Amino acid sequence: MEFVAWFSHKYVMHGFMWFWHESHHKPRKGVFELNDLFGFMFAIPSAWLIILGAADYDWRFFAGLGIALYGLAYFLVHDVFVHQRVKWLRAARSRYFKAMRRTHHLHHEVHTKEGAEAFGFLYVPKRYLNKYGRD
Repeated sequence: MEFVAWFSHKYVMHGFMWFWHESHHKPRKGVFELNDLFGFMFAIPSAWLIILGAADYDWRFFAGLGIALYGLAYFLVHDVFVHQRVKWLRAARSRYFKAMRRTHHLHHEVHTKEGAEAFGFLYVPKRYLNKYGRD
């Protein structure tokens, strides 16, 4: 799922769907932003696969469950931990979490469709881990 997240962030969100994602690179006005619609877009195939695979618990059920669990991780780490949209998980004590938060904020330093870096989510490349994973 990490590759799917990286690919969709770089080539879909910073590509032809920038008109939705742009709201995430600007100061938020209110509780929601247009970018939040991506969560619904990713929930559709997840629910569809779970429903199709539920009768026999075949690969579709587990693929849909995997997408849903990744979505939950995304919400907890991205929206709660990194952007503090819900005021939980404020402290970042581990090297990994410090680097993840700082790398994502590096991505947000660019407010345009082009020029951003660090499109991943849960995987923090070693260069960012070494640079941002310390005090």
